[in-house]
Order: sequence, then structure tokens, then C-alpha cells
Amino acid sequence: MDNTVRTGTELLWSALGGDPALVDRVEYGGVSGLLPARLPVMDLARAAVAACSLAAVEHAGLPGPVRVDDGAVATAFVSERHLRVDGRAPVNFAPLSRFWRAADGWVRTHANYPHHKAALLAALGVPDSGSDSGSDSGSDSVEAVAAAIGERKAVEVETAVYAAGGLAVALRTPEEWAASEQGREVAARPLLTRERLDEAAPRAGSGRPLRVLDLTRVIAGPVATRTLALLGADVLRIDPPGNPELPDQHADTGVGKRTAALDLDRPSDRRTFDELLDSADVLVTGYRPGALDRFNLERPGLVTARLSAWGDYGPWGGRRGFDSLVQVATGIAAVEGSAEEPGALPAQALDHGTGYLLAAAVLRSLTEQRAEGGSRLVRLALAQTGHWLTGSLPRYSPERYLAESEGPLGRLRYAVSPVTYEGGPAGWTRAPGIAGADAAEWGGG
Repeated sequence: MDNTVRTGTELLWSALGGDPALVDRVEYGGVSGLLPARLPVMDLARAAVAACSLAAVEHAGLPGPVRVDDGAVATAFVSERHLRVDGRAPVNFAPLSRFWRAADGWVRTHANYPHHKAALLAALGVPDSGSDSGSDSGSDSVEAVAAAIGERKAVEVETAVYAAGGLAVALRTPEEWAASEQGREVAARPLLTRERLDEAAPRAGSGRPLRVLDLTRVIAGPVATRTLALLGADVLRIDPPGNPELPDQHADTGVGKRTAALDLDRPSDRRTFDELLDSADVLVTGYRPGALDRFNLERPGLVTARLSAWGDYGPWGGRRGFDSLVQVATGIAAVEGSAEEPGALPAQALDHGTGYLLAAAVLRSLTEQRAEGGSRLVRLALAQTGHWLTGSLPRYSPERYLAESEGPLGRLRYAVSPVTYEGGPAGWTRAPGIAGADAAEWGGG
């Protein structure tokens, strides 16, 4: 593995406040060339898993080494695609969760959940004529949505659908995102934030398993808590009774956990929840910023990890969002395709990468808390991970490996030789000449 592999791990470990010397414990290997993309997706995936593994061995007091296998990493980052339930493949995107051509560009919607589908259709004035499954039974709705979006500008659709409580994002180029107010807010902030809130004694460390209360949805948060469960935590996920997780999402990310349904607006359920929170060590939330504020989730000595799509700042701070939408808004979809024909990352890498990073941040907070005390708060956002992917990781650029020279053929641009070693030649000493113009003799003298 080259230095760029280690660079990603070093950057993430530094963002987590870890001891730089521990990075030497990481060993990389496995099949190469996985998760191919224009952006360094595999580097993000590898580094996130390495940082999480480092945080785990540090918290457990183990010497390592940490072994990161590219095959295992790449497979885990598309775990939802490999899932089978009694031989049935999962439904990862509903028919109305896709790209649509607008009057002046492209829009991506997310309508996997029934309430998001209803909001999308209401915003567009389209009646619901199909099911929520991945079948073709909603083809009439697909055609009607395509027609409705095709008549409007992309940002107009985005605004109308969000106002109705749905999810739709207009495709932006990286330059357009960087120039937007939310893009500037994201760029001005670190990858993640870690805070010590007070001097309270830590809750963990009484000899029982770590207790993690899981209030997350879809992929990133559940991947984090799934990982904490793997490492021995007692993870209890809570969902509202009327809005359970989608079955296939639950099957993929619910491993290792227990789940319960509580309506926090019902007094008896709220009392049960408060009792659970009072005895928890870690709280992980994945709802949009502000959605849970009325429930007063702060407790002394608690480690709280908050995950959002866009960050809890800027004009989009209160918006819902998913990996696929963040890719579209931040310019990633344009980089992987083009402004005329958007593409996508080979995995929902913002979700999975942020999930492992979130687990690492929790573990590092617990390690620091054990030594120093204090309630802890960590905050991550998919948009911040996207900004890190596009701006911080080294990317392949052919210009770095090209040279130019003047010669008989004119100004020539060519690839430099990959054969290099200490004390070796910096390049060729002779430019190519006119074919057949040299004398038939040795030139060495």
C-alpha cells in the first residue's frame, strides 16, 4: 500500500484526537482496485474502518495490530446490497427514489418511507396510484412525477418538496455548492466536533456491558451502533410505533442489537424512555437537528453522538437528508458523472464512512472520559464527510506524472517512467527525433 492509504488514516485519527503513534499499528492488505470511482472512495472507506478499529483497540487496552482488509471493507460498505432474506434480495430504493430530469437540470428524490412519498406526491400535485414496494405497481406515479418535475426548475422542485416535508435535491456542481451559503458553512467547519461539556463523572466502567441507546435511522447511525454492538455494547434501538425502520434496512443494520417501540409523546412510554436514558452510557441520535430537543436528552456523564445530513448550522441545518441526496447537492454526483448526466459513488460511502467514524468518535470519547471525566458531545454530518472526501484525501491526477520537453517533434507532453529508485535517473536525456533521421551508428562515442 502506498502513502496515500496511510494518509487517510492519519487524517481521520488526528480529527479524532488520537495519539499519532498508534497509526503504526495498522496493517493494510487484501484485494486492490475495489469501489472504483473518480473520487478516492476506497481511501475513505479504508481510513474510516482503520480509525474505528484503532479506537476500539485503544479503548480496550489491546496492543493490536489492526488489520484492514480491502475486501472486507468494500463488502461492508455495500452490505445492504449483499443482504438476502430467505434468498430474497433487498429493496434499497423505492420507485420514486431516483434522478428526475427537470426543466433546467436534474433532481434527486428520496421516497423510501411512506410519509416521504406522500409528501413528494402532495408537493407535486400527483395522486398516489401505487404501492411502496420496489415493484412496478407504482408506474403511473412514476410517469406522473416525471411529468410534473419536467415542467419545473430543479431548485423550484427542491424548495416545494422540502416545504411539504419531503426530500428532493437539485443537482449542483462542486463550484455551485462551494458558492452556496450551506456549502460555505460546511467548508468553514472541521470534519467532526468533539466537546467536553462539564466535569461529571463517567457513567461507563462499572463492570457491566456498555449501554448504548440508539435513536438513529437508515444507514450511518445504525452502522455505528451495529459496530458498537460487535464490540460488546448492549445496544437498544428505539423507534416510534407508527414509523418503524424499513424491513430490509432493519435486517441489514439491526444485527447485534435489541429494538423496542416507544411513543415519546405518551406519558408512560416517556417515563420508560427516561429511565433507559438515565441508566445509559451512550446516546446516539440520527434525526434532523432540533427534532429531539423537546425531549431533554442531556444527562450528566453521558456520551452523546449526534449525526445529521447537512450539519446543525446554516440555512439547511434543520433539513432532513440521506446519502444519495448529499451526493447530489454537494457536487459529488456531478463529479462521478457530469452536470448533464449525473452519476453516483459505487457505495453509499458517506453513510458507511460516517457510521464507522461515528463509532470511532464514541469510543475515543469514552477513552478520554475514563481518564478525564466529563459529559461528552460529538457531532458529525454526511455533508462534512462529503467535503472531506472531495477536498482532503489525495486524488489521482495524471498531471503529477506527466512531463514536457522541446525536441525535433516540437513541444512534447509524455508520461514519466514509473521505474524510479534512489540515485536513479530523473528522466530520459534524449527527446524523440524524426523517425529514420538518425545515422545508423552508436551514439556513445
